Amino acid sequence: MSVKKVGELLVEQKVITQEQLNEALDLQKTFPAHPIGQLLCKLGFIKESDLSAFLDQKNKRRKLSDILIANGLIDQQKLSHALDMSRRSNISLEKSILKLNFVEEESLSKVIASQYDMPYVEINSQDLPLELSGYISKVYAQKQRIAPISKIGSTLTLAMVHPLKSHDIRELEDSIRLKIISAIATETNIARSLKRLYNIDVASKADSAEEVSFDMGPNSIVDLLSKTGDGDEPEVAEETKKVTEKDSVIVKLVNKIIYDACMNKASDIHIEPYPGKNDVIVRTRVDGQCSIYQRIPYKYKYALPSRIKIMSELDIAERRKPQDGKIDFKKFGPLDVELRVATMPTVGGLEDVVIRVLASGDPISFDDLGLTERNRRVFKESLARPHGLILVVGPTGSGKTTTLHSGLAQINQINRKIWTAEDPVEITQPGLRQVQVNPRIGFTFAAALRSFLRLDPDIIMVGEMRDEETASTAVEASLTGHLVFSTLHTNSAPETVTRLLEMNLDPYSFSDSLVCILAQRLARRLCKDCKESFRPTVNEFEELVAEFGSDEFAKSGVTFEDVVMYRAGGCDNCSHTGYRGRLGIHELLECTDELKALIKRRADTDHLREQASRDGMTSLKQDGILKVLRGVTDIHEVRRVCIK
Repeated sequence: MSVKKVGELLVEQKVITQEQLNEALDLQKTFPAHPIGQLLCKLGFIKESDLSAFLDQKNKRRKLSDILIANGLIDQQKLSHALDMSRRSNISLEKSILKLNFVEEESLSKVIASQYDMPYVEINSQDLPLELSGYISKVYAQKQRIAPISKIGSTLTLAMVHPLKSHDIRELEDSIRLKIISAIATETNIARSLKRLYNIDVASKADSAEEVSFDMGPNSIVDLLSKTGDGDEPEVAEETKKVTEKDSVIVKLVNKIIYDACMNKASDIHIEPYPGKNDVIVRTRVDGQCSIYQRIPYKYKYALPSRIKIMSELDIAERRKPQDGKIDFKKFGPLDVELRVATMPTVGGLEDVVIRVLASGDPISFDDLGLTERNRRVFKESLARPHGLILVVGPTGSGKTTTLHSGLAQINQINRKIWTAEDPVEITQPGLRQVQVNPRIGFTFAAALRSFLRLDPDIIMVGEMRDEETASTAVEASLTGHLVFSTLHTNSAPETVTRLLEMNLDPYSFSDSLVCILAQRLARRLCKDCKESFRPTVNEFEELVAEFGSDEFAKSGVTFEDVVMYRAGGCDNCSHTGYRGRLGIHELLECTDELKALIKRRADTDHLREQASRDGMTSLKQDGILKVLRGVTDIHEVRRVCIK
């Protein structure tokens, strides 16, 4: 059923005629940014008060969020953060937007004025006649956040933070026997006006209502650092005392560092103090690359680590040995993210801190993994197997867990019991029973896996095969009717087989259980907004063919005349790096009968690689070059992440 528009409803209710609506629609072609109701008022076909009452009655008022986005004052990501803070803190959307410094107070008030088709006013509180206070009671003005700002004849102009309801205005008009004109003003202006007219301070009321909000400080970290000033070489005891007393600058500084890192989609934050009067370097890792985020004055080289240790409930007095913990950032800031913290003592009695931003959330779509047609088909067939062992391998931070969860999402059905053991649990999805291991108390991956076998599972995911016990238990589980997923830190799919055989796994059991091995890397994706196309030279093309393998490249049917490549540009959307986001580069080894025979004979890595290639496997470098030819990354990125 189609939703009726404001104009149609006004005609239906006989408030205006169809001819009047048509005239307003014609005018809207000249002024497309103006709502139809506003144009009807300008043409004199309807009163603003009647239109406002009608819009409220029919719930047709434009949403504040839609106007903010349409005017380019806020983007969808910031809006989501503001809405989340609004829900959790039980405050209005306007309050959360202001507390997060996403929009200036004046700009937000102007948007509210346009939302309700009301004028926006700037108030010079010092010019307000004191006799205006006699028309509105002190208690009512303070409660409703309204201030009388002028009286002309029998008309009183009321400034308000947010529009009063129509019936409240009518009751007020009857009470004071004056006609009221409503206008929108900032809360700061209203507060100053109330101070002038009634000698009341509403700031304390606003502050108490917002105790639940988060102190993010000013928009720029430069503003925060300007407050720090210079000083002598700090002492540990003195700086620790400041932190425990919640020094506002330190609290804001740490919150701002973490908040900016999350907004920039950083995976890690590195806080690096240096001896003497050298600045503290704060670096962030975005899309796998570290860069300097900010230099913090040396006077905070003890205070910053101490504040982070308090947030993660670590021992603030212990500086001689490494510690690790976690921060639930929603207790301190506007984002619902979990942070993993590790500290390390460094020279000069200092401590480095590394914060890992755990990308909690839903699994990414299987279609967004970036698998080639052959790899996608083989991986899907492997997921459909009733039992066996599926491995995803690669270095730390190569997206192994993300890929496993995307695969699990494909087979996560009500008739299958799925258990996962992870460290930590980053991605969640309904239907999975997820467990976080804790090696400190002896609850290791191997212990979790043994326990899972007593819990009637169909599918088991083990976060990592770190030792022979975990690997052999996983193989046994896959041979007894379970589909087992796991990860390893190896460089390629064929090398994974050799590594597991070196763990003293029985080659016969292992070959029977293995279904496939997916090796992967993450390369930076070229920014869609600024990437530049070019035709490679003959030498560049020949280098590309040689790296791919001339015989294999010939089978692709791609010729020199067909090739168009892309290089990194640089724009505001990618922080002038030329790259934005990452994509997977894959190598999928399918355990065919021929490969099983080689595993049973303990064949070396080269023989395994040759057989896998005959079975259709493309190497990591080859898969990367195919994605270069598709224009999603460049050859420099592929060479950086792929050794061979």
